[in-house]
Amino acid sequence: MIKTALISVYHKGGLEGIIRELMRLEVKLISTGGTKAFLESLGVKVTAVEDLTGYPSILSGRVKTLHPKIFGGILNRRDNPDDQAQLVEHEISSIDLVIVDLYPFKEMTATVLSREEDLGGAIEMIDIGGISLIRAAAKNFNDTVVISSRDQYAELLELLKKQNGETEITQRKRLAAAAFKMSSSYDTAIASWMSGDVVVNVAGGTAFELRYGENPHQKGRFHGRLNAIFEKLHGKELSYNNIVDMDAAVNLIAEFDKPTVAIIKHTNSCGLAERNDIKSAWEFALAGDPVSAFGGIVIANRKIDKATAEAINKIFIEVMIAPAYEADALEILRSKKNRIIVVQKQTKLPDTLYRTALNGLLEMDKDLSVQSEADFKVVTKRAPTHEEVADLIFANKAAKHMKSNTIALVKNAQLVGMGTGQTSRVDALRQAIEKAGRMGFDLKGAVMASDAFFPFPDCVEIAHEAGITAVVQPGGSIRDKDSIEFCDKVGMAMVMTGVRHFKH
Repeated sequence: MIKTALISVYHKGGLEGIIRELMRLEVKLISTGGTKAFLESLGVKVTAVEDLTGYPSILSGRVKTLHPKIFGGILNRRDNPDDQAQLVEHEISSIDLVIVDLYPFKEMTATVLSREEDLGGAIEMIDIGGISLIRAAAKNFNDTVVISSRDQYAELLELLKKQNGETEITQRKRLAAAAFKMSSSYDTAIASWMSGDVVVNVAGGTAFELRYGENPHQKGRFHGRLNAIFEKLHGKELSYNNIVDMDAAVNLIAEFDKPTVAIIKHTNSCGLAERNDIKSAWEFALAGDPVSAFGGIVIANRKIDKATAEAINKIFIEVMIAPAYEADALEILRSKKNRIIVVQKQTKLPDTLYRTALNGLLEMDKDLSVQSEADFKVVTKRAPTHEEVADLIFANKAAKHMKSNTIALVKNAQLVGMGTGQTSRVDALRQAIEKAGRMGFDLKGAVMASDAFFPFPDCVEIAHEAGITAVVQPGGSIRDKDSIEFCDKVGMAMVMTGVRHFKH
């Protein structure tokens, strides 16, 4: 039976109905600070925490509830004689209901990346007393009811109305589990902010609701600080697939320094080009596969000007990402009501990757390897030309961000053919060559990148027939020699990097 309740909440909305029910049940209320003032404004009699403990709030409110008379009241076991004797000895009263809504740390630090950027007193939004109250009440769920979020106010109100202050052990245990999930999520948010990195914890707490999951019949949520990376300027709500593709897009574009545009479809680049200006980069990226570009995600590493926006606006794209937009360019792109337009505010992403697998979580260091000409080991008699080296570097970056098995074909800093997600490297190459031919590209003088080694010389043989003149691959096959010998025979250049780029 609930006889005494401790209430300490940041958000007061939705609390009045609960207070009225507690008063109906003649529950004694304990509170402090702003919550106490709110309760008194409702005409409710409240016992101040300071009066109960005999100790004032100190350190500008940092210490209010951390006292044995509070935590003893919450943690005592009602069926334990020793506990009850100590309550009598120390004049401590039991507390049966704890209602806490924590300081909004996540909201306060949504766009703050590190402690050094302590905007708006984010440090003071780290709740100490509240989280301690929640954990204590959750631990003692056998006797204490814990409400750990304003999202549970409606549930508590219904419980009070229907059960008149009585609760069942199954209800208290469920609320306790939710409390520990919330506590874990809260601490994770603080750890992420303190480290400036993303610490993964999807156990509980608030999440960003998505338009839907991978398919419309699936619900989707995003756990993280999306607005630390993007500022959304226009368009419909994001879906699961949008975010997955946006992740692929920002990781790919980070590889390039010159004006570059990538078009992403199902996490793979169907268009990618580097030029001296962003409009030309868009035109050559689109030319790589204008059919697949329909409904894709476009990302640029330069400000979008009016001319580029006019060119992009000619086809349907679902998401547009850029570091900035000219005002008239933004007006043009906004002409499509549902098009999602975002500004990429942050280029540095976490160095650790996570994904669910079976009943657990896989963790992996991000593939941060960058191969330049200095990392290329020429293994053929003919070394690649200066132009081929530039394209090999470009192709290797493209292949690194495509699903395995993958082949990327590049000519003049433009992706002209790609084969991705194939179970055979030969199939990936044939897909890339066929796609290049369908788009009208002449592969004579093009280069090829493979995400992993060639187990047999068949790929270089097929590539030579298509007109490809230089190849980059990690090497490491016991039959590398066979591929090298064929390249020497026909005058192809081949370099090895020693770094595989599998992407499952």
